[in-house]
Amino acid sequence: MGIFGYWIGQLGDHYERKTGMHLYSGTLNLELPESDSLPPNPLRPEAHEYGGRVSVNIVPCLILGRPAFLLLTDQNEIGTGHHPRNLIEIATDLGLRDAYSLRDGDPIEVEIP
Repeated sequence: MGIFGYWIGQLGDHYERKTGMHLYSGTLNLELPESDSLPPNPLRPEAHEYGGRVSVNIVPCLILGRPAFLLLTDQNEIGTGHHPRNLIEIATDLGLRDAYSLRDGDPIEVEIP
């Protein structure tokens, strides 16, 4: 949808406090073969913390050997959001698509420690 750049511009400080990383202004969307549940105890910027309407689950992960974060709104987690449940967003400190010459359909492995 291309809106993470807007949100990181508005809420970058909140994300950085939660993740310890200055996140790039875009995410890499990955389609999973099937939907899965989040691991327990994700990091969470709660809507009330920043005066917003959406709370986000943030799960530390590794992608292509880099520290990154899986992002999933509460609405997407329960199946009422903008993405289907098997589509996840990955955020890190650089544009993964450009840095690794990724193209649509490339297989990517995400490791959740």
